[in-house]
Amino acid sequence: MTKQDVILETVDNLAGNGIAKELTKSENLTEQLIDLIVNGDYPAGSKISEPELARRFGVSRGPLREAMMRVESLGLVERVPHVGARVVALTQEKLIEIYSVREALEGMAARLACIHITDKEINALQQLLETHQKHIEQVDGASYFHQQGDFDFHYRIIKASRNSKLISLLCDELYHLLRMYRYQSQRLHSRPQQALREHFHLLAALRERDGELAEMLMRRHIMRSRLLIEQQLKDDKEIAS
Repeated sequence: MTKQDVILETVDNLAGNGIAKELTKSENLTEQLIDLIVNGDYPAGSKISEPELARRFGVSRGPLREAMMRVESLGLVERVPHVGARVVALTQEKLIEIYSVREALEGMAARLACIHITDKEINALQQLLETHQKHIEQVDGASYFHQQGDFDFHYRIIKASRNSKLISLLCDELYHLLRMYRYQSQRLHSRPQQALREHFHLLAALRERDGELAEMLMRRHIMRSRLLIEQQLKDDKEIAS
């Protein structure tokens, strides 16, 4: 290898390392932005200033722009003409649409999971629900839905479906939107004990490899949440009138 070749290879390696570092920064920043939005540090409808974010996190505009694009692709941020980037505001009508789609897709995921889930994954789900049960007893159910515990159960079933398209739709496009809504909306979700019982019933169907039953239980489970939203929407309209 000539001296020139060595120099070129060194330059390429440095450039590659620089790109890798930029990607890592962008990925870390994406996770931080997701958490800030989901937790309500940036409330629904609030404007997001990219220069302000760059100063806050001490990053250049490149990684920040990449992170913003990813967060936007997840539906957490939207671009508004003459306003710029702002946190999406989920209306109850929009949530009803999301839950209707989720009901159908997660029902399918539960049915497929009965075919593909391993015994090891089923045992892990059992341990997960036992942990959830202890948590609910300790905090009287108050914060169960504010954590990722409930969604972690659903997330694992979706992953166990082994269907890449379902996983993409449910775990990427809807997951964080639902987390944001659930974290910031306490009034609609005061049934942790019932939800946990339904999770245990779903687990039993998975253990029995009963796809038809698992799909029905999952659809009913999500339908109950949708009905709560619909009832709240109805109540709000009656109060407004």
